[in-house]
Amino acid sequence: MSFETDIKPLFRERDRGSMQSHFDLWSYDDVNTHADAILATLRAGTMPCDGAWPEADVERFERWIADGKPA
Repeated sequence: MSFETDIKPLFRERDRGSMQSHFDLWSYDDVNTHADAILATLRAGTMPCDGAWPEADVERFERWIADGKPA
C-alpha cells in the first residue's frame, strides 16, 4: 500500500479544493502530518463535506496509517 497508489486517489479534486487553505490532500507530507485528524473526520463522517466515505475506504486509510504511512 502506498500514498500515491492507494490513498491520494481517494481524495477528489473537490475535496482537495475544500481543504487547500489548511493543507493539500494530494501532498504526501501534508496528509502524513495531518493523518490522525483526517482519520477522525473520516470516521465521524464529516469529511468529505458532501457525504461520508464508504467504510472500506476509511479502513484503507486507517490501514495505511497502521502500516507506517508509506509514500
